[in-house]
Amino acid sequence: MFMHMAMSVAVSGASGYVGGEVLRVFSAHPHLRIGALTGHASAGQRLGIHQPHLVGLADRTIVDTTAENLAGHDVVVLALPHGASGEIAAQLPSDTLVIDCGADHRLASAEDWGEYYGGVHAGTWPYGLPELITPAGLQRDALRGATRIAVPGCNVTAVTLALQPGIAAGVIDATDVVAVLANGYSGAGKKLAPHLLASEAFGSAVAYAVGGGHRHVPEIVQNLVSAGAGDVRLSFTPTLVPMSRGILATVTAPLAPGVNVEAVRGAWQRAYEHEPFVHLLPQGQWPTTAATVGANTALMQVAVDGKAGRVVVVCAIDNLVKGTAGAALQSMNLALGFPETTGLATMGVAP
Repeated sequence: MFMHMAMSVAVSGASGYVGGEVLRVFSAHPHLRIGALTGHASAGQRLGIHQPHLVGLADRTIVDTTAENLAGHDVVVLALPHGASGEIAAQLPSDTLVIDCGADHRLASAEDWGEYYGGVHAGTWPYGLPELITPAGLQRDALRGATRIAVPGCNVTAVTLALQPGIAAGVIDATDVVAVLANGYSGAGKKLAPHLLASEAFGSAVAYAVGGGHRHVPEIVQNLVSAGAGDVRLSFTPTLVPMSRGILATVTAPLAPGVNVEAVRGAWQRAYEHEPFVHLLPQGQWPTTAATVGANTALMQVAVDGKAGRVVVVCAIDNLVKGTAGAALQSMNLALGFPETTGLATMGVAP
């Protein structure tokens, strides 16, 4: 519907990792032009001070994040800390496509929001994971024509994509899901903190939010229920490892009673055989985060550990692309009527 129009995009949080990646990814779209760039502490500064790799935008000035500065654009992308998007979004016109890369509008349950984030729940928007299996089919159908989109959490994307085919096909038992993730440091944002310093991170791996306290837990459960799970019990442990980008999620669950081991791989093949960004690798080849750097792809492998009676799925994504900015653009394409793959890379950068 907008195939021959240049649409304007405003990006908040332009000086952060997510904002910078949104600008990089969205700049590759042939039908978009970058409008206002906003920030808080960075307002008044050149974008190039914070994002020197964005050469074509480096001389642009960051302005304050206000509804007035974001209004007047066809698309507004909010790359703000949790709790900050709701107030801004409520002031934007209803016919503006607003894409929230933060957590404010992901959860359907206000109770879950209060438990894991605190404060007032801002409401629930259409969920920006087109490949999500839903009772009605696939989530991409709910994104067509949407004017509000909530981008999933990056860890959530990896775990959801890894496990949902087995749930939908009934080959795994969702009451004993264990997910252990290796995460790049960019997922922690640019905030200054001792544990994020290079001297602390290099040569070290450290688990965090252990014991069920990570804010992505209810969102993962929400998605697995959408895919057909009844009771979901999830043990989720993320681990920071010394790399800038990437998530390698190793997810296991018991093989459902009576399921033929030979039928397991077929569930993943059927689920993703027509997906442009989700790829089940040939048997024996395992995903690496390096193969996804800069691309909107999810690479995965599935195997059955016969002695343990568990299905093992390993999924790799770039947390800033398929995990955030790429998902935002993919969802935007669906909302505005562009081909879903427009402007999105499927080939990573290696070595």
